Amino acid sequence: MTKSLLNQIELPSDLRQLPESDLPQVADELREFLLQTVCATGGHFASNLGTVELTVALHYVYNTPNDHLVWDVGHQSYPHKILTGRKHRMGTMRQKDGLAGFPKRCESPYDAFGVGHSSTSIGAALGMQVADQLQGRPNRHVAIIGDGAMTAGQAFEALNNAGDMKDTNLLVILNDNEMSISPNVGALPKYLASSVMRDVKDLVKSAKNKSEKVLNKLPGVLDVAKRFENKLKEAVDGSPLDMHISLFEKFGFEYTGPVDGHDVLGLTETLKTLRSKSGPQFLHIITKKGNGYKLAENDPVGFHAIGKMDPAVGPVKSSTPAAVTYTQVFGQWLCDQAAVDNRLVGVTPAMREGSGLVAFEKQYPNRYFDVGIAEQHAVTFAGGLACDGIKPVVAIYSTFLQRAYDQLVHDVAIQNLPVMFAIDRAGIVGADGPTHAGAYDLSFMRCIPNMVIAAPSDEYECRLLLSTCYQLNQPTAVRYPRGSGTGVDAGRELQTVEVGKGLIRRQGEKVAILAFGSMVQPALQAADNLNATVADMRFVKPLDEALIIELANNHDFIVTVEENAVQGGAGSAVLEFMAKNKLCKPVLNLGIADVVTEHGDPKLILQGLGLDVVGIETSIRNFMI
Repeated sequence: MTKSLLNQIELPSDLRQLPESDLPQVADELREFLLQTVCATGGHFASNLGTVELTVALHYVYNTPNDHLVWDVGHQSYPHKILTGRKHRMGTMRQKDGLAGFPKRCESPYDAFGVGHSSTSIGAALGMQVADQLQGRPNRHVAIIGDGAMTAGQAFEALNNAGDMKDTNLLVILNDNEMSISPNVGALPKYLASSVMRDVKDLVKSAKNKSEKVLNKLPGVLDVAKRFENKLKEAVDGSPLDMHISLFEKFGFEYTGPVDGHDVLGLTETLKTLRSKSGPQFLHIITKKGNGYKLAENDPVGFHAIGKMDPAVGPVKSSTPAAVTYTQVFGQWLCDQAAVDNRLVGVTPAMREGSGLVAFEKQYPNRYFDVGIAEQHAVTFAGGLACDGIKPVVAIYSTFLQRAYDQLVHDVAIQNLPVMFAIDRAGIVGADGPTHAGAYDLSFMRCIPNMVIAAPSDEYECRLLLSTCYQLNQPTAVRYPRGSGTGVDAGRELQTVEVGKGLIRRQGEKVAILAFGSMVQPALQAADNLNATVADMRFVKPLDEALIIELANNHDFIVTVEENAVQGGAGSAVLEFMAKNKLCKPVLNLGIADVVTEHGDPKLILQGLGLDVVGIETSIRNFMI
């Protein structure tokens, strides 16, 4: 039996003690270990299978952690975690007090930069390189970015900056697998380098077949690729060939590639050469998402992230029907509303599956727009649509809307354009942790003029408030949590309610709980033990001011509860109104504390924040003492 090499590796320094010829075996063992551990815990899957050989080669060639590896997004960094001292903790992945699902600086010195959102790696690695250069340290810096993340403007901003700094020893690795979560809507060309000239005729044909379907969606790039193809054909006939026609060389980088990203020995030799070079370097590697596990190779979208499963059989469908999620409620509403209003279009920044737009794309392909991982553009694009009579619905996660805040203010709200934001993953999201938590949207939207903000408390309310906000001729937002609803039938009607009007869900005494969105249900349960009144406020902006006055006049204590940061959130809005109108009653604001929330089971995280039934009841009882 062949002796295990992975068992001998606790840190990259152990890996670097092995002969280079052992690296293929290390990669094979690492892939098998990854397969077993992720199937046991769940987590990001296909993307990690695609970076095994690259990770082994990087840690073999670079002197980590002194040399810095910056992973873009970071959902492909599990092999990196295994090789950097966390192998024995992989069973805790994405669980409370366990390993984070993304690189995290406080978790390991090998995690050079904390990530979770896309397209930050090049800028961060450039900043680190300049910092080390200013302090006289010879460390090397590598940014690993996927072709999906390269669609975002921030990546090109960093390329533009770095390419002009000729003394910057930065390596950018483009991990090209034609995927982000779902297939990319725009991609970079498959440029060919001189190292592959030995079989140029076949390469021209295969590169054209593989690339043209994605290149034609990136303006101008297909023309460049076709001109390059013609030059390759000229070379076959003996004509002169300039082998340095590369988009990235125009940015000031020396381009190498494309290189087989699953040839660990070839990658190692290429990285050795690049590490010895000075100036900005760009390495283009071709990988396959889900590589080495056929089920994931055949369905990289379905296996982007998985729950616990048996790797021998794959996911097993439960015989119990899954509860309806808020995302599904939105997806059905979008199709139903589009059927009666041909002005409606759906816009998403590369989150077709996550935001519930799969059915809408199939039914209304000409009214569906995936703009790539480009949240800023998504919002401005929607603003442009609204200027000329279209009613855009931007389906976006709360955490990703943060990236387009200027556009929300400047391009939509100031111009009072009728763009509706369907904000998914509001509040605590669980295993993805703080980079994906939707903890701030009420706070950062509430201060923007012209905005209407709604927070539904169940599936029926979600559909009701979506219909209501869509009908308004101004910017609106409906924010709802991740996961299943309360079990209420959402219905199929397109009814509306009066804007800015809440309703009493439970009548009690002494204590009035003003609950927003997902907190209505736990507030109702806590109120049963307190005999408190519960108001489902429905709208964060505008508030139901008449209801607040009524509750303040008839109760001794006012409590607000929301799944959003306490600072500047819905409770702050209530306080502001009460102060302005001299409603002098004790007020308790409950919400997400001024801390960075961690990853783990959402129920445990909410419990720790005092936002479960027991926590709400306890906080109110203590406040009344």
